[in-house]
Amino acid sequence: MKDKYSVSNLNKFRQLREKGVYDKETVHKVLDAGLVAHVAFVEDGRAVVVPMIYGRHDETVYLHGARKARVIRMLESNDRICINVTLVDGIVLARSAFNSSMNYRSVTVFGTPQLIEAEADKLYAMKVISEHLMPGRWDELRDPLDKEVKMTGVIEVSIDTASAKIATGMPTDEPEDYEIPVWAGVLPLVSRLESLQDDDRLLPDVKASAAVRALQNRTL
Repeated sequence: MKDKYSVSNLNKFRQLREKGVYDKETVHKVLDAGLVAHVAFVEDGRAVVVPMIYGRHDETVYLHGARKARVIRMLESNDRICINVTLVDGIVLARSAFNSSMNYRSVTVFGTPQLIEAEADKLYAMKVISEHLMPGRWDELRDPLDKEVKMTGVIEVSIDTASAKIATGMPTDEPEDYEIPVWAGVLPLVSRLESLQDDDRLLPDVKASAAVRALQNRTL
């Protein structure tokens, strides 16, 4: 397997090219760190963007929704979609509004969607999505009921091509602006899971498992 995605007019960066990354390892890391994917497709000639829960395995992204939901029906009828996952790591405060920006990790995926019909394949995809959101939890829970599987819609998206854009570091100002007596720097933004909160209907003496406790204070 090639370690980079091929570059074409579809995924090639035209602005801030130095921040563009096409290697699969970087793309996968950003996808695996995010929790929500924004999925774009065309409906009746109009552009539509929908946030969705997802999971990734190798070169496939799985999208989760209700089987009868409009978004699942629309994705099923599209032969091309675009997925974006962005994580903001900080606000970059430069000495001018023009040069102020953000530090971020962003990935855009272009792929071919397909509705998963076979029950075994759907269960596998559901586990991938579950393990992405809450690692180790799937095997602790009861098996999905037949009606739950039927009510769930999962779209399989093969990654045809993709690219990542990574912005880090301090502001880059105009040479003459460094003489302006105004503060400049970075205001970090950290996305983190915090401490567990017990359901008030927990059975007596039931404690969170090691896998669930490990999710606490995890930085995305």
